[in-house]
Amino acid sequence: MKISILTPTYNRANDIEKLYSSLIVNNNSKVKFEWLIMDDGSEDKTRLQVENFMKQNIIDIGYYTQQNQGKMSAINNLMKYVTGDICVTCDSDDYFEVGAFDKIEKYAEKLLNDETVYALAFLKRNEKGQISGEKFSENLHRTDMFSLYFREQMTGEKILVFKTQIRKKFKHELEADEKFVTESRLYHKMDLDYDILGINEVLQIGDYKDDGYTRNIDKIFVENPKGYYSYFKEILEMDLKCVSLSKKIYVYKHYILFAYLSKADRPISNVCGMRNKIIIALLWIPRKNKNKKAL
Repeated sequence: MKISILTPTYNRANDIEKLYSSLIVNNNSKVKFEWLIMDDGSEDKTRLQVENFMKQNIIDIGYYTQQNQGKMSAINNLMKYVTGDICVTCDSDDYFEVGAFDKIEKYAEKLLNDETVYALAFLKRNEKGQISGEKFSENLHRTDMFSLYFREQMTGEKILVFKTQIRKKFKHELEADEKFVTESRLYHKMDLDYDILGINEVLQIGDYKDDGYTRNIDKIFVENPKGYYSYFKEILEMDLKCVSLSKKIYVYKHYILFAYLSKADRPISNVCGMRNKIIIALLWIPRKNKNKKAL
């Protein structure tokens, strides 16, 4: 078995060494792995840093570059270089827990030998040891990503370890000239045919950076509204039975927000289902006015 680690990076020369060091530590594992890096047009010393890693010749590194197109495009473009049976993304400002690849190996057969499973979902913690969100209700919890967050109301970031054979069938869908869309749009497409298995073990460590996506989510919303509009429109086409009222309201509010930001044509009539049309029509004016004030 071989693991491919995918790292999209942009101006992270000062952070990426910690990830590299964690890979060196995990090189003691018997598991084969490759580290594939897509430099999304960095203007700092990222190239020099990675070239230094490659000169050390300790681990297998593939370094690729593209003009600045954003994280999702970088991952899409990296997928064609993946040779591992299993693949996982690790941002350049995060890093792996000691023994991470042994944890993956422990559950690899559950992933590789089940045609109905597309990923293992592991936990993530910050540098203080606090787990992001909650643990799964049980180890090897079988579900899908939509059900996990919208029906089971899970919180916190999870690290998905994909079966490469299935992952290569999908890509992050970007709208127009936008550079970002939520990973969940990809996951929900995979959910239609496959499941995930939740693992109550930590795989990666990381804190949110001041210049990272999570800390700058409002700016990202404004700069990438079309992708988010399509994402929430797709959710309203799904079966929302057993989804809590609070989650449904969250979807309606954000559908209206991104319809407004993207200047979508006929957003009420284009939404799926008469019930959805009525609710959005009732919420449209008050939510639109609130969006104007907020922005």
